[in-house]
Amino acid sequence: MRVVIQRVKEASVTINGHTKSQIKGGMLILLGIEDADSHEDIEWLCRKIVALRIFDDADGVMNRSILEAGGDIIVVSQFTLYASTKKGNRPSYIRAARPETAIPLYETFCQHLTTLLGKPIGTGEFGADMKVSILNDGPVTICIDTKNKE
Repeated sequence: MRVVIQRVKEASVTINGHTKSQIKGGMLILLGIEDADSHEDIEWLCRKIVALRIFDDADGVMNRSILEAGGDIIVVSQFTLYASTKKGNRPSYIRAARPETAIPLYETFCQHLTTLLGKPIGTGEFGADMKVSILNDGPVTICIDTKNKE
């Protein structure tokens, strides 16, 4: 599993002109899933996300987690995070999980993150043509891959 986490002042996901999710402050998470991913990856990654100290404390130092900051989260599926550009100019997405594997893992990831955060998270819609709008805060952008835990 691979994520790109962006600390945001605000973010939204729009599908066919209708806003599906919107937050004022917190994280926008782009989530890529591959066939080798498991529930163990979900648990590890979700725990890591809610504990990341990327929000400012009273002294302006990134020292608080999303739990401490009281922020919100939107998770958007993003198979292109597994793009391979080694050969030619057209990216290959062969490592990205097919929908029959990715959708249940995406839904489980979102449910687990909701539980750890203690409140509902926003989502996109798997496979939809989404328009994602963000106002990046910092900017702060963190990439995490569960295959590189150590």
